[in-house]
Order: sequence, then structure tokens, then C-alpha cells
Amino acid sequence: MNLISQVIVTSKFEETIALLEAERTTERIVKVLEEEKAFGVDDAKEVIAKAYMASEETTVIILAAKVFSPIVQNKLLKVIEEPPQNKAFILITQSKSTILDTIRSRLPITVLSEEIDEVELGLDIMKLSLASVYDFTQEHKRTNAKDMAIIVEHIAKRVMYSGKYDLDEKTLALFSDCFVALDMGSPPQFVLNALLLKLLARKKR
Repeated sequence: MNLISQVIVTSKFEETIALLEAERTTERIVKVLEEEKAFGVDDAKEVIAKAYMASEETTVIILAAKVFSPIVQNKLLKVIEEPPQNKAFILITQSKSTILDTIRSRLPITVLSEEIDEVELGLDIMKLSLASVYDFTQEHKRTNAKDMAIIVEHIAKRVMYSGKYDLDEKTLALFSDCFVALDMGSPPQFVLNALLLKLLARKKR
């Protein structure tokens, strides 16, 4: 695991950061963590301020959060695209699907092996329909926000790998919006229903 600008996809933030710190030689590491909520605009401003602080040594800025919203990613884009001298950025997040193409084109993405998709979802993404959306939503009407976030993650991964959906940047942002909505206290069933209906509209005919 190298101390270079990159995106690391994992749910094990502390272990991953410890591995990165173990690779340090002369580099200085700065961490901005939001393990329990989405990375905010204020966090992004803090990162940008830290990036432009003068330093003779190489500084690796680690940003860790369950999700980085499109607004935050766009705010960070310039400093990632044209980093100040001796600065590197490592983004750690749970969901590859929420990383915008503009960030993907500039940073390599590493998905750690503990990211698995062996869970039986109980929803056939290949044959999504109004009936299956209704049934699945009803099945999860008492699912809590934490478990719903896991379900949304698995839906995102299966949709991306299925090839059955028209996925533009706006559609990919749906997944990020879901994580943010769940963090903000929106009813999990409502978030799930809204996501599936929007995906249904993007399903290739």
C-alpha cells in the first residue's frame, strides 16, 4: 500500500489508515475523518486549507468517510487535479459507485479484498419491475438506516456490473444521495423506494 494519491474502497477505515501510516518514511500524514457521516463541505474546506499550507516535506492528506457527495468531490476536484507541491491525497470510502468519473479519471482506485458481494439481496436487478420494487420495499419497511446503507451498496454494485442500466453521472449520484439521506435521518423505506423507482426509469429496454 503506497502513499500516493488514490482512492481506497474499504469499510475498515482504522485498519487501512494504520497500514498507510506503516508505510511512512519521511512523509507527514494529515487525517480528516468522518466515519459516522458523509464528508461535508466544511470538511472539504479544511482539506483545501491544509493542502495549501507551505511545507518542505511531502504531506499525505487522508480523507476518510462513508460517502463523499458529488458537491464535495467537485469542490475537491481542482486541488486533486492540480495539487500543491509535495501534496498527495488519499480518499478512503465504502462505496466505489459514489466516486464521480471526474475523480476516477485522476486517481487510481483500489478495492480492498474485504469488499464482497456475496449477500443474497432478494432482488433481481436484471429483471427490475414495479411489482418487484413494491415487494422489496414492503419487505424492508422496518429496516434501519445502517442496514439500509448496506442494501443500497449492494444494489449499487449489482446495477453497475449488470450492464442493464443507462448510468450517467447524475444516475451514479443517486447512490451518494441515498447515503447522505440516510445519514440525515430520512426514512429508510422512502430512500429505498425512491432509489429503485429512479433506477427503473434508467433500465435499458
